[in-house]
Amino acid sequence: MATFTTSDGLDLYYEDEGDGLPILCLPGLTRTTADFDYVSPHLAGNRVIKMDYRGRGQSAFDPSWANYTVQVEGRDVMELLAHLGLRQTAILGTSRGGMIALGLAAVVKNALLGVALNDIGPALDPKGIDFIMVYLGRNPAAKTHAEAAAALQHVFSDFKDVPPERWLREAEKNYTQTADGLQITYDPKLRDAVELGKDQPLPDLWPFFDAMADLPLACIRGANSGLFTKETLSEMQKRRPDMITAVVPDRGHVPFLDEPEAVAALHKWVEAMT
Repeated sequence: MATFTTSDGLDLYYEDEGDGLPILCLPGLTRTTADFDYVSPHLAGNRVIKMDYRGRGQSAFDPSWANYTVQVEGRDVMELLAHLGLRQTAILGTSRGGMIALGLAAVVKNALLGVALNDIGPALDPKGIDFIMVYLGRNPAAKTHAEAAAALQHVFSDFKDVPPERWLREAEKNYTQTADGLQITYDPKLRDAVELGKDQPLPDLWPFFDAMADLPLACIRGANSGLFTKETLSEMQKRRPDMITAVVPDRGHVPFLDEPEAVAALHKWVEAMT
């Protein structure tokens, strides 16, 4: 198992496979490297790097939950790049990962070769955040992966035509089977960190987006997304007419990234950097 130690002493898990253009895959708020299993075959021919944030997956939990922030996680990203001896990388960021990419573009833009955003932008729909808070930090009522898969299919009704085996895989990725039922694969204290942040006004992230002005940029949106609105995407397109854009039908927050529309956009994005 590959790990590196952060400047504040946590061991964080990462994967590093392939050669060529380095693409660092950053998952969503509660997600892990497994989130990119579906898209990885479509990124063959590149160096694909994935990481579990602190407090998620196979990375160590932080005894200070207040460190579960975009800022600290961005620092962890830069320390991973230093550990790997990489001066620059492209970033494929899903949700939280895209927010981290926006922050890095504003602070250390020279470390970025390009950015692909998966269902995230500089503005978030509060209704989408409220939906996330319903389940954040809580173990599911379902006792088995099969039960959880059925529940996911019901709860995420904005996803259409998803085969049952995909929902089962999602359950297996995001919950660990124990004798007492299913447990989430991240520190429950992440909820406390997000709640703390909710009490503070959101910064204006449009300047962060504008900081990516000359970087190859792609954006993928789930057509039914409750977090990333079509209005935000439209404004992004106005500011970056050259942005590679894909809207994935029958998907909410977030697309799986192996949909044909997503794959085509990512291939075009990679071509722009090579």
